[in-house]
Amino acid sequence: MKLLTQGNAKIVKGERFGWMTQGIHFAPSDLSGYNVCAWKSKGCAMACLNTSGRGKMKSIQDSRINKTRLFFEDKQGFLCNLVKEIESACNRAEKKGLKPCFRLNLTSDLPWENIRCNDGQNIFEKFPQVTFYDYTKGFKRMEKYLNGEMPRNYHLTFSRSESNDAQARLVLAMGGNVAVVFRNELPKQWEGRKVIDGDESDLRFNDPQGCVVGLVEKGDAKKDASGFVVSL
Repeated sequence: MKLLTQGNAKIVKGERFGWMTQGIHFAPSDLSGYNVCAWKSKGCAMACLNTSGRGKMKSIQDSRINKTRLFFEDKQGFLCNLVKEIESACNRAEKKGLKPCFRLNLTSDLPWENIRCNDGQNIFEKFPQVTFYDYTKGFKRMEKYLNGEMPRNYHLTFSRSESNDAQARLVLAMGGNVAVVFRNELPKQWEGRKVIDGDESDLRFNDPQGCVVGLVEKGDAKKDASGFVVSL
């Protein structure tokens, strides 16, 4: 079972900037019987990109469910295969003249810093020269990141939802970056912070510190009435 994918149209945009991105699509929330989104909200569940594009296909949904079950039921086997795939992806990136980066939570919010292989190392420690990044709704995770308590090669952006708005503002006050979904168009500022276009690429580790990563609502998010999408 192939774990990593480059099938996300947005992460492919990174090649224009010299990066090859790959990531993992788990079955979000508890669709597999295992919960991979501990901080989900009603709004983000509705707007989830799990079924965007080819994700609507039953074969792809089944694959994501099987991949998620494998992670929970044979974690060490999963991690062993993931290490091999990351090594292979790094080699392919080098041949293309690109730098490799990885987003392990494309449709999940797992604390990869706490997930360890048999040798006691997490994925970031196994590949200290490789860049990893994710979005998270976990405030404690984000706080640790801002306090320098996360691996140095792991970048986190806090993801605002209708249920963590106060925490999102606090993250901004602490100097962190916050992703916010806006309706129709991006404002120049939000909460007094510059809004950058997060749809230009998914390379969040290249963003300036203390900014708002603006995303225009897509798919089912256009129907949102929960407050997940910010209307100005």
